[in-house]
Amino acid sequence: PAVRVAGCVGAASAAGTYANRRRSFVCAEGLSAKPPGCLMVGTGEYVTGFVGGRSAQSDKGTGVLALVCLDLRNRGKIGHLGMCGTNGKKLPEMRAHMQRVLGDVYEGIDPKVIETFPQDGVVKRDAYLDALEAFKPGDLAIIFTPDDTHYEIAMACINHGMHVMITKPPVKTLKEHLELMEAARKKNVLCVAELHKRFDPIYLDARDRIRNLGPFSYYWAYMSQPKHQLDTFKAWAGKSSDISYYLNSHHIDYHEWCMHGRARPVRVTAHASTGVANRRLEGVETEDTITIVVDWKNFEDGSLGHGVYTSSWVAPKSDVHSQQRWFYMGQQGEVTVDQAHRGYTVATDAAPYASVNPLFWKPTPSNGRFAGQRTYGYISFEAFVEAVAEVNAGRRRVADYDGTLPTIGTIVGTTAILEAGRRSLDEGGVTFELIYRGDSPYEVPCGMRPMAAAAP
Repeated sequence: PAVRVAGCVGAASAAGTYANRRRSFVCAEGLSAKPPGCLMVGTGEYVTGFVGGRSAQSDKGTGVLALVCLDLRNRGKIGHLGMCGTNGKKLPEMRAHMQRVLGDVYEGIDPKVIETFPQDGVVKRDAYLDALEAFKPGDLAIIFTPDDTHYEIAMACINHGMHVMITKPPVKTLKEHLELMEAARKKNVLCVAELHKRFDPIYLDARDRIRNLGPFSYYWAYMSQPKHQLDTFKAWAGKSSDISYYLNSHHIDYHEWCMHGRARPVRVTAHASTGVANRRLEGVETEDTITIVVDWKNFEDGSLGHGVYTSSWVAPKSDVHSQQRWFYMGQQGEVTVDQAHRGYTVATDAAPYASVNPLFWKPTPSNGRFAGQRTYGYISFEAFVEAVAEVNAGRRRVADYDGTLPTIGTIVGTTAILEAGRRSLDEGGVTFELIYRGDSPYEVPCGMRPMAAAAP
C-alpha cells in the first residue's frame, strides 16, 4: 500500500519490503558514482568495543559500527572513513585495540584506513567540527555519542550538507527533534535514527501480524542490562541521560511503528525504582529502573489501549547481556516475543553458559573472514548507506524513505513519549498529555502539557 504522508509522517509498513529487496538499491549497472565518505562520531563500545582501556566486557568487544563500515568500504559502498572522539590521548590505545580485535582477526579488514580526530594527545570537545572539514556535502555521518550531544553534532552535520544517522534516542526533547526535522528538510538530506530492531526478522514478521489483529489493547516490554554496564556508562549515566532514554527507546519506537496510522499516544506517566545505581556511580542520582505507561487512542473505533515499557540497568549477569521480551494484545489476537532467547546456547571452559543471537550480530569469523552481513545489526547501517547512494545519484528522493527507514519525521512520537516520561518523573509522577494540531492518523505530537490531578 502507498505510504501516507501528512506533515511529519509516522513510519509506514514498507520496512519489510526494504529488508527483502535491499540488494536492489545498489547503483544501476553503467552508472559510476563515487561512494560517499563516512564520518563516525563517537569512539565507544558500540563503535569500537574499546571501553576503559580494554575490550568491552559485553557482547560487543569488537564494536559494531567500525567493523560494519570497514566491511562496507571493502564492498565499495562507502569511501573515505573517519572516526571522531573528544580525547586524542586515548586514540593510540584505541587504534591498537582495533588492530588486535579486527585487523588481526578478519582477513581483509584494515582499521588503519580510518582517519581519526582529534590529533593524538589533543582533548577537544568539538573536534567533530574539524572532522567535518575532511568531508563534503553528500557524505554521511553516523553519530554514537552521549544523548545530550546528539542535537548539536547532528545539526552541524546537516548544515554541512551531510546525510545523518543518529543512535537512539536521536534527541531528548520534542523541540530539538522538530528542529532537526526542519533542518534536514531544508538541506534535503536524510536524517534517520539507528533502530536495528526494525530489521530483526522476528520483529518484522510480528509487526506485520500485529497490523491484522484489530485495534490495539495492551502492550508491555522489558529490556535490561547488567549492573556492571554502569561502569561502562559512568561518564554519562545519570548526568546526561537515563536508562529510559537508553533502553526504552527501542520498544517504544517498535510499538509506535506497529501503530502507525492506527493509534496514537495521548497520555504519558512514569514510575521509577532507585537504590543501586546511585551507589555504583558514587553518588550520582539516577534511577535503577524506569517504567513509562502510555495511553493510546485507536482511530478505528475511538477505543483506548495502554502500553507499559520498562528498562533497567541493575540486572544481574545472566545467560544474555540484555533481557528483552514483550507481549502485544490486539482486540483480535496476541503476540509474544522473547528477543533474548532464540533457542541457541553455547557453553565453553573459557566462558559461562550463554544464549547467543547471531541474527543481531555475528563477530565470529567464517574461514577467517567477517561474515555478519546478513545480521540485522549490519543491515540497519547498510540500508542507510544504500539510501544515501540512491539520493545522491538522483534515483530516489529523501521523502521516499519515510516508508522504509526510521527517518527523523517518522519517529516523533517516540521522542515525545520519552521526554514526557522524564518530565513526569521530575514532577513527581504527573501525567502529561501529548498535543496534536489535528485529528489525522498521521499527525505527530507538537507539544505536551501536565494534566491536573484528579480531585480526591
